[in-house]
Amino acid sequence: MAYCILTIALDTPLNSCFDYRWPCAPGAEPLAGQLAQVSFGHREVVGLIVNVGDRTDVPADKLKDAIAVRSQLTPLSGDWLALAAFAADYYQRPLGEVALPGVPKNLRVLTTVALDRAIKKLAKLGASGAASDATAIDTPPLNGAQQIATDAIGGAVGFTPILLYGVTGSGKTEVYLQACAQVLARDANAQILILVPEINLTPQLEGNIRARFPGLTLATLHSSLSEGERMLHWLAAHQGQARIILGTRLAILASLPHLQLIVIDEEHDPSYKQQEGLRYSARDLAVWRARQLAIPVVLGSATPSLESWHHAGSRRYRKLELRERAVKDAVLPRVKLLDMEKDKPKDGLTSHLVAALRQRIERGEQSLLFLNRRGYAPVITCETCGWISECTRCTAFMVLHKPESRLRCHHCSLELRIPRNCPTCGNVDIAPLGRGTQRVEEGLRELFPQARILRIDADSTRKKGSAQAAFDSVHRGEVDILIGTQMVAKGHDFKQLTLVGILNPDTALFSHDYRASERLFAQLMQVAGRAGRAARNEGGSVSEVLVQTRYVAHPLYAAVVGHDYDRFATSLLEERRQAALPPYMYQALLRAEARELAVAIEFLEQARDCLAHQGITLHDPIPMTMTRVHNVDRAQLLVESCSRPALQAFLKAWLALLRDIKSRVKWSLEVDPLDI
Repeated sequence: MAYCILTIALDTPLNSCFDYRWPCAPGAEPLAGQLAQVSFGHREVVGLIVNVGDRTDVPADKLKDAIAVRSQLTPLSGDWLALAAFAADYYQRPLGEVALPGVPKNLRVLTTVALDRAIKKLAKLGASGAASDATAIDTPPLNGAQQIATDAIGGAVGFTPILLYGVTGSGKTEVYLQACAQVLARDANAQILILVPEINLTPQLEGNIRARFPGLTLATLHSSLSEGERMLHWLAAHQGQARIILGTRLAILASLPHLQLIVIDEEHDPSYKQQEGLRYSARDLAVWRARQLAIPVVLGSATPSLESWHHAGSRRYRKLELRERAVKDAVLPRVKLLDMEKDKPKDGLTSHLVAALRQRIERGEQSLLFLNRRGYAPVITCETCGWISECTRCTAFMVLHKPESRLRCHHCSLELRIPRNCPTCGNVDIAPLGRGTQRVEEGLRELFPQARILRIDADSTRKKGSAQAAFDSVHRGEVDILIGTQMVAKGHDFKQLTLVGILNPDTALFSHDYRASERLFAQLMQVAGRAGRAARNEGGSVSEVLVQTRYVAHPLYAAVVGHDYDRFATSLLEERRQAALPPYMYQALLRAEARELAVAIEFLEQARDCLAHQGITLHDPIPMTMTRVHNVDRAQLLVESCSRPALQAFLKAWLALLRDIKSRVKWSLEVDPLDI
């Protein structure tokens, strides 16, 4: 019997590709891109065939036979395998760690019989995940700028990276939809991938897609789906049945055999960067995938990332602009700074903001208070001895969650009862310090007992479907005042909202993170953009954004008041250039974790000294800002180069040496880190 050698990628550390033997009958040879069941150690696992050949370096007496090849599933394409290989190579991870998680878990754990059943179920459902069969809604007319952008995207040929820069409410979503319609009309098999940064942004966009393209199969891919749902939607995309695929960052690794257009909404959002395991950027992989397939990719934002703005300025990306709001007579809100040194806050709110809230309630309009800090208070403290509620396992405070009567660490999830007196001096007069969304909600209910008040944050939306139910109630006009964290800051079109109050933004002004000002500006502009998105009714309030601050003269706030992203971004880019920071410098970050900080630092010092390379800068190891998490100490070492190829070459050689260092630490490498 003739045998072939299958090189199979497995989701294992370090080396992840292993050779197995398989009988090859003529016309029935396994194919690269198929799943295979094999024995690995003392267990059976499913891997991905990445090569089929006739030679191996494994001795014959050590070569194992593969158990089964799942030939009923259409092989993953060569383009998809190349995408996985690129991601593994660029982010310095084993191929199996990239490729296998890109395939739904159920496809890897189901038996052959169960897999057959799932494929038949999808075929029977036909339009599983499809849009409704209702008549398509009328396509709204576009203004001039929208039409230019739509035609440019819909008519783009070949690899065309496009930055769609549009102010909040300028109708970027409508541009996406009408450009998608042009692409779908031109190619009967075309698939379109639309990425959003957060799960809670998918329902609204999904509803728009279903209404616009009735009868067309839509697949959604995000982590809130059950494993069964994810498998069916992934299969619909993999088999070409789904024409539009909507998802969060994991969707960039979906198998899409007829992909013709990629759209990345809110492309600036840091949520596109995976922060655990394979630390990839879905935005950057989307651009690479578009180049690989020679198709257009659209990066849309009201506050583009500085990297994308830089690429547009250097003409690597084509820039399309939407400078006005799409709804006739809708204008950008007026931004006003409230000086907290002059108008002293009471219960966290200045008198000016309270008056503005009362006016909106009387007019029947909606208001939003934005505070990016959940819980009741960031800490409780004893004024007598200075004790504060610190986490015993992390270098962080225990946050007071009053409704649950608990202290909770937001980093390790440790929960404790609220002490009745100070653990240090016994003083019973311990009190909360600062404000979170729960405390603001409590104060508002005392100020406006008749108002309908709703809080949306990670605590109030833990149950599946609760976030969408909450947003639906706001859209129906059942809420007078909405209090929220970053969950409410972007992507939501609240028609009746005319006031946004921003609380406590000043802390980000003094962060050690060089990206803090960029993120704060984007956050403020995005949340400000929730106000005044509909046309003003006669007698209605002028849409306002009121920012409470102690630093009214800060240039960042001046840019927010003027809605002047252009000048702010240009100034920030010049600062980055002078300081030799990204996008003018390329970085990697080596992190080490150990029970003792000294052990982590010692490993990083060995790593720093084990390989010298011209054009590469290795900084001294330092503790991470959040040094201790869950009783583990953490440190980091920053690597920089002005040449991306030089950095990549160094990292490949460096990693081989790092694996030989004997140490008790757990370490990981991140390429293009966002948090330093």
